[in-house]
Amino acid sequence: MWGTAGQLAQRQAGAAVRHWALAAVLATCGFWGGAADVSARGPDGAASADARTVQLQDLPRQARDTYRLIHEGGPFPYEKDGTVFGNRERLLTRQPRGYYREYTVRTPGSRDRGARRLVCGGQRPTAPDACYYTEDHYASFRKVIE
Repeated sequence: MWGTAGQLAQRQAGAAVRHWALAAVLATCGFWGGAADVSARGPDGAASADARTVQLQDLPRQARDTYRLIHEGGPFPYEKDGTVFGNRERLLTRQPRGYYREYTVRTPGSRDRGARRLVCGGQRPTAPDACYYTEDHYASFRKVIE
């Protein structure tokens, strides 16, 4: 029905190549993975907030608490907080490994770390260049605006 293991491997490899080719086309056209510029430009060319940004005061209280802890240098409630975020999804601007760090945003009622995170980038963890909020475990990000 499926053929030999080699034929199955060839079909899977072909599907992977098609997936990455489509992703490359979508990224080139600005439809996918385009978080290099997470702010929109208005008619005058000035940066303006859009759906890919969020005001700090509009974040959930738990995210604001985590944001404050980041700038204070902790202590953080989860062991994984402050570890390197690999940006494997490539939704954030490409940077050298170690540039981005991830922090858990508590989710009320969740028995585990939940899906909410702040990912901050910069050379100094307590003074990040930018922070991004995700409520869907890295499927999308919004740049935090103070």
